[in-house]
Amino acid sequence: MTHPIATPATHARIAQILEDGAAFARAAGKTARTYFRQHNDVAFKDDQSPVTVVDQMIERELKQAIAQAYPNDAIFGEESGVDGDLTGNLWVIDPIDGTRSFISGNPLFGMLMAYLEQGVPMAGVISMPFFQELYCGGVGHPATCNGQPIAVSGQQDIDDCTLYINEGEKLFAHHPDIFSRLVQAGKTRRFGYDCYPHALLAAGHIDAVVDYDLKPYDYLALTAVVGAAGGIVSDWQGNGLGLSSGGAVVSAATPQLHRALLDLLNG
Repeated sequence: MTHPIATPATHARIAQILEDGAAFARAAGKTARTYFRQHNDVAFKDDQSPVTVVDQMIERELKQAIAQAYPNDAIFGEESGVDGDLTGNLWVIDPIDGTRSFISGNPLFGMLMAYLEQGVPMAGVISMPFFQELYCGGVGHPATCNGQPIAVSGQQDIDDCTLYINEGEKLFAHHPDIFSRLVQAGKTRRFGYDCYPHALLAAGHIDAVVDYDLKPYDYLALTAVVGAAGGIVSDWQGNGLGLSSGGAVVSAATPQLHRALLDLLNG
């Protein structure tokens, strides 16, 4: 999937989207910090993923803020579904990315917000509320962390890369051969979850992330931010990500490293 050309009008529009999205995320981050480690009630959805009243509260706050500022745009929230038309201007939000971290007192939970036009990710925000880190980026707008420019590393060699493997237990259960190859790849490996490894990739701290079993609200913001930082995010076949992509995702700092990871994933 290729981004449209960033015309002056598009550039101005995305700049406003990023400014407003950052403001929405900062407000939501305050709510998340207020309720973090407060022993919130937890329920489990049909897929056995947890949800708290805080997830639902933050999603309501975000949807209200977006609807007030952009009344003609559709909104797709993880907890409450779609308001409006998916094919036009669309905001996709994950109020707490990493609810299992949130409910267990682990600060590595995030908040994700993506803005799409005709199904194409145009802007994204990755918020890490506990650390008060805000990663933003979009078409024609270089990525930033708390307003300071960030960029991916220049690592091209898979043998020298720092690789994060997300959702390791699911990979081991569903794709043991791929898991076996991944745990032998790279110079340094870490296991992780959720959005933070992708943010670390955008900021140049690590070189690659292999992820699995994601939903659109999990990966669309990552696509925009990592792309704005100069990296590449795709599915395991190398296709760009949209609303209907599968949940197997790979992020890499360079085309060369991305190609090597695709070769590894596909045997």
